[in-house]
Amino acid sequence: MDRLIYTAMTGASQAFTRQAGVANNLANASTTGFRAMEHRFRAVPVQGPGAPTRAFVADASVANVFDQGPMMATGRPLDVAVQGAGWIAVEGANGGEAYTRAGNLQVNVNGQLQTASGLNVLGDGGPIAIPPDNNITISPDGTVSAVPLFGTPNNVNVVGRIKLVNPPENQLARGDDGLFRTQNGVPAEVDENVKLASATLEGSNVDPVDSMVSMISLARQFETQIKMLQTADANAAKASQILSMN
Repeated sequence: MDRLIYTAMTGASQAFTRQAGVANNLANASTTGFRAMEHRFRAVPVQGPGAPTRAFVADASVANVFDQGPMMATGRPLDVAVQGAGWIAVEGANGGEAYTRAGNLQVNVNGQLQTASGLNVLGDGGPIAIPPDNNITISPDGTVSAVPLFGTPNNVNVVGRIKLVNPPENQLARGDDGLFRTQNGVPAEVDENVKLASATLEGSNVDPVDSMVSMISLARQFETQIKMLQTADANAAKASQILSMN
């Protein structure tokens, strides 16, 4: 009897956890550069005397989906999208290096190039400073150029180059802030093969239809596990009744 309880109880718990993950994906279906995540489960035998035939469901890992999202032309000079594999290096809240695919950039009041969430974009020598009264262009290799609005026309000044990296996907870990970092904490090297698409943004790689189907399927799985628990309880009650009669 308790074999069924182990399986149903842990199955319901992990189905609920996976529902939360799918809900998070759906909430970020319109977030620029978002990478979906999925929970992976496995059966684990119960350890202890008299319990080798029991098993429960465990959350083995949370996998990140690195498929590229849809590319959307915006016509905005500060919008960039990474073409294919690769990442834009930014300065995290703790001062360390982190990576994002969100290329909706902006210039703050202090003239620093930042992401839409206010994180400094890193260049060859640290954050990139933009001089005032300049039009900004970003080339496919990440070079940031400034064209003065006044003075000598067509006078282009290179102010920095966005650090573009492409570390192995299995060496990246997603943080609570949604940014990715190398697992060993060592900043990734610049990859010359990573290119940007100007005036373009990459959308989330979450498939809303597929996620909704998953939510419905998980809800039914959860209901099935709960019914199994109720069935186990009813069987136990009947068994106790028969034993008491004997």
